[in-house]
Order: sequence, then C-alpha cells, then structure tokens
Amino acid sequence: MADFQYPEDILKYRQAQVRRLLKGLPGIAALGALLLAALTCFYSVGTDEAGVVLRFGKYVRTTMPGLHVKMPFLIERAIPIKVKRIFKEEFGFRSDAGMARRGGGFTGEEALMLTGDLNVLEIRWIVQFQIKDPVRFLFRVRDQQDTIRDLSEAVMRRVVGDYSVDEVLTTKRAEIDVEAQHELQRILDSYDAGLQIVTLKLQDVTPPDRVQPAFNEVNEAKQEKERTINQAWETYNRAIPKAKGEAERTIREAEGYAVDVVNRAKGEAHRFLATWEAYRLAPAVTKKRLYLETLSDVLAQAKQKYIIDPSQQALLPLLHLQPKGD
Repeated sequence: MADFQYPEDILKYRQAQVRRLLKGLPGIAALGALLLAALTCFYSVGTDEAGVVLRFGKYVRTTMPGLHVKMPFLIERAIPIKVKRIFKEEFGFRSDAGMARRGGGFTGEEALMLTGDLNVLEIRWIVQFQIKDPVRFLFRVRDQQDTIRDLSEAVMRRVVGDYSVDEVLTTKRAEIDVEAQHELQRILDSYDAGLQIVTLKLQDVTPPDRVQPAFNEVNEAKQEKERTINQAWETYNRAIPKAKGEAERTIREAEGYAVDVVNRAKGEAHRFLATWEAYRLAPAVTKKRLYLETLSDVLAQAKQKYIIDPSQQALLPLLHLQPKGD
C-alpha cells in the first residue's frame, strides 16, 4: 500500500487509478460487444419447427431445422414455429391437458346448441389443426387460438342448426363432422390464416340434464314403435310367402288336372276315331275284336264263372271252379 504523507497524495493516487481504469474501458467494452454479438448471431431451429426471421420487425426469410446465423444485437430476430405438431382445441369439455393449456375451466354454454327442429343438445367436439404456413400464421391473423375457437364454435352452431335432433344424435354425426370441417377450412383459407384442419370430430352428443327424462321416454316410444313394426314385418314375411306358395301350388294342381283331362279326352277321341276307321274298313273283324276285349274286361271282374254247353236243354249244376269260401 502506498505511503501517504499528505491528504493531497491520496487524491492524486486515486486520480491515477481512475485514469488507468478509463484507458482499459474501450478494450473491455469491445470484448463485451464481441461476446454479445457472438451470443446473439446464432440460433437453432428444432426438427418439428420452422424459423421465421424478422429484421427490425419485418419478415425476411424462413429457415429449416438446424443451426443458423442471423444479424446480432436484435437487428434480426428468429421466431420458431412448430409446423409439424398437431394442435388440439376442445369444445364443451376440458381434458387435463386442456385445463392446463387454457389455464382454467369453461362455461357449459359453449356446448349448448339449437337444432333445426328447435331442440337443445349438449355437443362436445374437438378440432385438430396444423400450421401449414408459419408466415401467414404470424402476420395474417391476430390472436390465432381465439380466432380458431370462435370460428369453430360459429361453424358448428350453423351446421347443427341444419339438422334435426334425431339426426344429430344418431345417423348424421359423421356427415356433420365432414361438413363442419370443410366449412371451417374454407373460412380459414379466406382469412389467409396459414392453418390446416386435420380433424373435426364430435365426441359426445347428449340432451341437457333437465330434459334427459323426456328424451328417454321419447326414445323408448320410438324403440317400441320400431319393435312393433319389425314384428309386423316378421309376421307378414312369414304369412304372405306361405299363402303365395299355397296359391301357386293350387294353381299348378289345377293346371295339371286341366292338362290331364284334356289329354285324356283327346286320347279317347283319337281312340274312338281309330276304332271307327278300323270298323269301317273291316266291320266283322272289328266287331269280334271289340267283343273279345269287352268279354276280357267283364270276365276279369266276375267272381264266379259257369260254363254252359249250348246243346243242353236245361241248366245243370256243373263243377265249382272257384275255391270254397270265395
């Protein structure tokens, strides 16, 4: 430590130290500026990101994943945008992840919707989307998350208003998904928002709790109606084919009988004509043949037979030609 004899010596010593310090400041400042420039001129972009580079707040370029260089001292600023991630927004409900992302609960009114036949339903759905153009996403639309939520809710309310309550509950859910997704994508494209809708899907559709009993009664009545109709059709399908089969069989039997009678009559007529023709050509032979045929038929049916000698003057009992008991 320096030896001071007078107070003025202390003042001179301090002034000398200050002068030495001031001489070294430009070098320290230059070194600090160089270090700061080195720290601020490099940036990295993740594998699922795209880097949007701004120069004094104006867009200049987009960079791909990897390590890149930019102008230092906040002259250029790089904003990473996750272009490969699928984002999800929930409507009418919140999962644990959704609660954490939105930072709180929600009002159940966003789930209440009016159908085309003036019934109220609680509809819960999700929207999954992806950033397809990071520049448009950043600069074309303000408050992107709120915008897509407001548009999704408006589109869903309009689409549901075109369907009846039964269609929304049962048969038209897939059709509503497709129509709402196309409509939402069309509006986002008109806004030049740089977003691509990946999925819009209804998760759950239920009547409000206050009218749930009435809906249950209506559904039970409809189910009973369907069951009665199905039973009637079952009886119809069992009775009508059977009756048709019986009618068809009767018709076929009548047609067969008619054909048989007609054919028999035609056969008898042809036989009579053939006999008449034979008789006309040879009457004696034909008479004898007819006599023999008739006698053959008659004798075949006789139970007892008697042989009579034409020379006998009286009828004499002859031998019994049939066994006893006949």
